[in-house]
Amino acid sequence: MAVAATRILTPVSKADGSYHRPTELKAFDDTKSGVKGLVDAGITEIPRIFYQPPESNDSGHVSDETQIHIPMINLDHIGKTPLKRKYTVDRIREASEKFGFFQLINHGIPVSVLEEMKDGVRRFHEQETELKKQYYSRNLTKPLIYTSNFDLYSAPTTNWRDAFRYISVPSSHNPEDLPEICRDILMDYSKRVMEIGKLVFELLSEALGLNPNYLNGVDCGEGLSLVCHYYPPCPQPNLAIGTSEHTDNSFITVLLQDHIGGLQIRHENNWVDIPPVAGALVVNIGDLMQLITNDKFRSVKHRVLANKEGPRVSVAGFFSPPVLSASKVYGPIKELVSEETPAIYRDTTIGEFNTQFHSKGIGTSTLQQFKLSQAHI
Repeated sequence: MAVAATRILTPVSKADGSYHRPTELKAFDDTKSGVKGLVDAGITEIPRIFYQPPESNDSGHVSDETQIHIPMINLDHIGKTPLKRKYTVDRIREASEKFGFFQLINHGIPVSVLEEMKDGVRRFHEQETELKKQYYSRNLTKPLIYTSNFDLYSAPTTNWRDAFRYISVPSSHNPEDLPEICRDILMDYSKRVMEIGKLVFELLSEALGLNPNYLNGVDCGEGLSLVCHYYPPCPQPNLAIGTSEHTDNSFITVLLQDHIGGLQIRHENNWVDIPPVAGALVVNIGDLMQLITNDKFRSVKHRVLANKEGPRVSVAGFFSPPVLSASKVYGPIKELVSEETPAIYRDTTIGEFNTQFHSKGIGTSTLQQFKLSQAHI
């Protein structure tokens, strides 16, 4: 490990006034070896930059209501009869309004592809650090970057995870520039997730009472980024968080998670587990979808717990407009606005929306910044 990393491996006592967070963050960043580098170095206590603020550590408030299960949507039903399609659409509507989350089964991606995608994430993160470093960057416009905490210098808490992100659509890069260790599966999986996204946008359009082509027609499915997370085992999971409480700044997110679990959503002020289901994909509503549906569909806070078990891997497919669409304007869908249900949000450009999200780091509410002052909700 680089010399610059040595001090970060020794946690500073809370009583030690010499602790300087910006210095510690830079020392960690400069190693370019991420959280996995700390674990590989054999630490038994986590550095202080990973401590959760006491007020956010409410892991005890976990619902023990076994009756709370997010809906399981069987996509095998939608093409069989109009009645079965309507049943599926109704369930998606209910899930999007009540939970902001649902799971998909029989979605068409073979289990072998899902397993290879997870294996590809592990292969990338578990290769030699020197091989990964060539991709280490905080330039979010690059087609593929490896980093630890994209918001390292702006977020109040450093998350116990590393990630690499691949902008798969629109694609302007040479496939040969992708890491050979996971190149083929990245390209294959992203194409398959694009197909699922187009279908989900059709079903969400119908759930809103709109033409099935509406959401695809306003380019909700024109940008896809795969963020491949790697959560190493944490020696002090009670002090850290895998991913801080947040909402996504996407239209929708399609998530593949492994068997370890740790994903939780806020429901009626309780944390509720989303246990892994073999072969299933988790879909959640993002902030942009809540904005354009005028709060009909909910972007719900969620988080990932740190765990002594691991590594945990997941692949989040974020459907968001591409960088080239920065000037594109979105606001509440006119068909969903009336005198009885006035617009809650002002129109915004994608550039402004994303700038707001990235300026504060994960965990901040982007939507709050776009609410109209007269909106009473």
